[in-house]
Amino acid sequence: MPVNDPVIAEQTPAADFTIEQKWDRYSAEEHAIWTTLYERQMKILGNRAVPEFFKGLELLNLNEGGIPDFRRVNEKLEALTGWTVVTVPGLIPEKEFFEHLANRRFVSGRFIRDGEKLDYLPEPDIFHDVFGHVPLLSLPVFADYMAAYGRGGLRSIGFDAIEQITRLYWYTVEFGLINTPEGRRIYGAGIVSSRAESIFSLEARSPNRIHFDIERIMRTDYRYDDFQQSYFVIDSFEELMEATYQDFESIYQRLRGQPDLKPSQIIEGDRVYSEGSQEYARAGGLLKQAAAL
Repeated sequence: MPVNDPVIAEQTPAADFTIEQKWDRYSAEEHAIWTTLYERQMKILGNRAVPEFFKGLELLNLNEGGIPDFRRVNEKLEALTGWTVVTVPGLIPEKEFFEHLANRRFVSGRFIRDGEKLDYLPEPDIFHDVFGHVPLLSLPVFADYMAAYGRGGLRSIGFDAIEQITRLYWYTVEFGLINTPEGRRIYGAGIVSSRAESIFSLEARSPNRIHFDIERIMRTDYRYDDFQQSYFVIDSFEELMEATYQDFESIYQRLRGQPDLKPSQIIEGDRVYSEGSQEYARAGGLLKQAAAL
């Protein structure tokens, strides 16, 4: 459980792991941290994030300053796509996570990161969850994708394929890139909410950039503690949705017994936009940088 949030500690989660946001209990300092994070991200996302992300910020009034009140956000979001945002104390079990998504409920942490460690995130906070994820939930096709993903996640449990379905979420919802008429853009929440990775994912020569393919993604391991070594690129949100609207059972069967692919690996059949040098990962990444401080 995150430290520095007594409002979480004093609550007993419901059976579905939800708690109350209790927006009135946020301090002026916590609101100021959100505003600082918001303003510095907006300075670098202008020509990097997909246009639908900025439209979502406006439609949901997430640009008003300070931590959003979910009661106000949900009035607008539910009217647009049937989704709501619910508060949880931290990371929750996969089954309950999938159930929330399948029922168009996006789970968000309540706590916000320490103002002295704006780039340090041991687990997702409210800025990552709301700034990063919620704007695109105002887009009907992406909202439908997320609900379909939740249903697929529940079904994956019966096939012992949670790892495979998690990789799909990781390389799309969290770290996905998209081609647009104006060039390649970010839509993944893990990138959008990260100042450094917003630049790295699009402009660094280190990572691979490969076209989206569900089966290939489900074979690919990922970095949970550093920048990604490969990013997968869609041509449209419709492509993402159409690819998800299938029975994954046959994919799970084909993958059973196949070796995982390394995060840096390129294989025959990949549609490669840019083959990365992997110089960042070979140099030790963030861990090496932290050791030098």
